[in-house]
Parts: sequence; C-alpha cells; structure tokens
Amino acid sequence: MKHDSVIFDMDGTLLDTLGDLHSAVNAVLTAYSFPTRTLEEVRTFVGNGVKVLVDRSLPEGTDKCTAEAVLRDFKTYYSLHSTDTTSVYPGITELLEKLRDEGVPCAIVSNKIDPAVKKLADMFFPGLVKAAIGEKAGIARKPAPDSVFEAIRITGAKNPVYVGDSEVDVETAKNAGIDGIFVTWGFRSRDSLRTAGAEVIADTAEELYEKL
Repeated sequence: MKHDSVIFDMDGTLLDTLGDLHSAVNAVLTAYSFPTRTLEEVRTFVGNGVKVLVDRSLPEGTDKCTAEAVLRDFKTYYSLHSTDTTSVYPGITELLEKLRDEGVPCAIVSNKIDPAVKKLADMFFPGLVKAAIGEKAGIARKPAPDSVFEAIRITGAKNPVYVGDSEVDVETAKNAGIDGIFVTWGFRSRDSLRTAGAEVIADTAEELYEKL
C-alpha cells in the first residue's frame, strides 16, 4: 500500500447515520413546535458538528437561549437513538478487516460528538480501529486538522491518508497536509466533491481499497 495508515470520517463514509440524525432533528423540532425538516435538508446540514446541524435546522431568527436548549435536547435524544437505523455501508467491514490483516492501522475522526463516535465504533467496528475521535472540548473540529493529528499520533503513521465524503473532509485533508480519497456513497455528490477540490474519488469500498 502507498500509505501506512488510514483515517476515516464516520458519517457518510463508514456508517449511514442519516436516518437517525433526521429522526433526532425532527424529534426535538417537534418538541419545540418548530417545523420539521426533510431527509434531504438534513443531508445538506450535516458535516460540521451537531451545533451547526441544529442551528441550520432551526427556523431563522431563533433566539440563542432556545437554540442552546434545542441543542442540549438533541444530544440527549440522539445519544439514546443513535443506532435505531444506522448501518454499515456495503463492503466497509470487509475493507477494515483486510486493512487490519495487512497490518495497516485505521482510525476514525468525526465531527460527531465524541461519546457517540466511540459508541458507534465499538458497536460496529470492534477491534478494527486504533482510535475513534469525535468533537470534544479542547480539540478544534474539522476542517481544522487537530483531530487528524491526534489520530496520526496514536497510530504512529508516517504517511497517512484521509478518507471522507464531504467538502469538510476535502478541506480537512488539505489542512492536515495529507492525501485524501473521497467517496460518493455518503452525504455529498461526486459533483460536490469535485467542486470542493477532491482529486481522488471512489464509488465503492472495493474501489477505495484499490486506490489505497
């Protein structure tokens, strides 16, 4: 392999989490008597962390105190319902097993809240990743490279590659100064990835392995 470690985004790259995110958004919006959002709207809102997701989902002009309460309730609801419909994308488990068997350490870096990242990594990928890092205090979220650098430190990589599915991931790889491969089965289209500057794109897990 060209690289000695692979750092993966989670939502839209390893796991299809959109259904649970959509349900959680609408549950809290309904609780506050706000209009709900469509699945496609939520698809465009994700990628920059839960605060941005909630802020984008709320009606324009929502006051700060209400927005903070909705965010708090979203985190509580999602922590209880983060695995209701979430599933692994086709071929991903096999890919991670193959990388493990070849001695290539893998890590996850996500803008999802850190407890949820660790919970989902333990549930869906036990023994397959060396680190699972989410949004938490003290580490700037993507597209800042901080969490990627932490993953590199843990894996001991000298030549890592970052794999993601969004414009945030394209920027993250650039900011970290490492190669990136971007996938089309997640939350953004091929055209969106190209517009964001993605140069290497994979359409299946099998093709991703070939490009690694």
